Amino acid sequence: QVQLKESGGGLVQAGGSLRLSCAASGRSFSSYARAWFRQAPGKEREFVAAITWTVGVTYYADSVKGRFTISRDNAKNTVYLQMNSLKPEDTAVYYCAAGGVYGRLRTPEYDYWGQGTQVTVSS
Repeated sequence: QVQLKESGGGLVQAGGSLRLSCAASGRSFSSYARAWFRQAPGKEREFVAAITWTVGVTYYADSVKGRFTISRDNAKNTVYLQMNSLKPEDTAVYYCAAGGVYGRLRTPEYDYWGQGTQVTVSS
């Protein structure tokens, strides 16, 4: 069984920063990519960022481009999301995911999902 565990969420003022981490554990597995999605109350889950695991190519939603940075540590089997210049509209539960389909990394077609971590940005 593969488990993804997010950490690093919390409450921050607008303009602040947070760094999310997502560590994978359990049986050995390989994935094409890792990604972050988020879901705000009453809204659908939306793509935030993705990174291909081997080469490290990154993809971002337009709403976070220039403010968020996704990175990975292959040795630790961990993916990170550095979030700067946070806005109240960034408030959501953030989920990490592993797997992905080539050419469709912005869609939620991932094999494994974490439980999510709450990020709240106050104005």
